[in-house]
Amino acid sequence: MFNEDIARIRARRGNTRRYGHLLKTRLSDLARQYIEGRLSEERAASRHWSEAFPVSFTMPKHLGAPSSAEASL
Repeated sequence: MFNEDIARIRARRGNTRRYGHLLKTRLSDLARQYIEGRLSEERAASRHWSEAFPVSFTMPKHLGAPSSAEASL
């Protein structure tokens, strides 16, 4: 079970990183909204796992900061 948890954490971190990189590219408004929503979901899930494993799996600050769209909500 622990190995599955580690795999989930790695997948979430990879997804967060990937979505962050995508947001730096040119996207349609619809695509940007979708990716921002997915990024928000991934961050929420990552926070959950970070609380379960606080020492080893903290998110880097630049990946945990809310996007401009999230901040305006």
